[in-house]
Amino acid sequence: MYVIPLLGIPPQVLFGQLLLGLINGAFYAMLSLGLAVIFGLLNIINFAHGALYMMGAFAAWLMLDHLGIGYWPALILSPLLIGAFGVILEKTFLHRIYKLDHLYGLLLTFGLALIIEGLFRNYYGVSGQAYDAVPDLLKGGNNLGFMFLPTYRGWVVVASLIICFGTWFAIERTKLGSYLRAATENPKLVQAFGINVPRMITLTYGFGVALAAMAGVLAAPIYHVSPLMGSDIIIVVFAVVVIGGMGSIVGAVISGFGLGIIEGMTKVFYPEASNTVIFVVMAIVLLVKPAGLFGKAA
Repeated sequence: MYVIPLLGIPPQVLFGQLLLGLINGAFYAMLSLGLAVIFGLLNIINFAHGALYMMGAFAAWLMLDHLGIGYWPALILSPLLIGAFGVILEKTFLHRIYKLDHLYGLLLTFGLALIIEGLFRNYYGVSGQAYDAVPDLLKGGNNLGFMFLPTYRGWVVVASLIICFGTWFAIERTKLGSYLRAATENPKLVQAFGINVPRMITLTYGFGVALAAMAGVLAAPIYHVSPLMGSDIIIVVFAVVVIGGMGSIVGAVISGFGLGIIEGMTKVFYPEASNTVIFVVMAIVLLVKPAGLFGKAA
């Protein structure tokens, strides 16, 4: 078997872990992007994000199992439904605590996450459900010579990049994005110009939730749809957000993909550290730059 010079590692192993790192990084980037959008405007640390990611995957599974709705419609309908649920959460609970300390938002969303996860565990258990709805276009794979690339996993990486770039462009390069950024700095002044800031905040939270739900739909064919899938990933995603900088769109995307690759490569060279390497990186970054790589000091 051919091995890479100086490393003594078969290329299939190295590039396979690189692909796995990119896939994990795609989910880290999308979830941390939603967290960054919500924190940037609402100033709330949304600990319910993992539960909403899980709800997106379950919504796709339920559509297939009970309504016969396939992958492509679910990729659109699930984020819309869970985003609407997020709007209800914001109007019912979150808008009451905007002027309070960050701790109240963290505790509230953590409680909501426990309630949502508990309800799903009660009805569906913890063993997980298989989501077998990958369209024919995305089945199979391609032999690249140095590795085998499953088509669906390649699609996940590409879709994540498109979604992340589209979100960055909408926030940083459009008039609506300028309103959003202005509302984070001086909401009273923006409202004086006739812009409905409360509605903008509500829709922004719904959009951040929809990003989590879309990540859940993309993850459903790869991982088992389980009530625990959100709690398994959310701690890592928070570490990614802290490394990139709280509220930083660019930081969320770059650190998400970058840390996914670092995690994948660690599994090749030092597997024992793969579960902790992201937290080690977080500790180092916070020592050097407490606001994160792309964050702004308070």
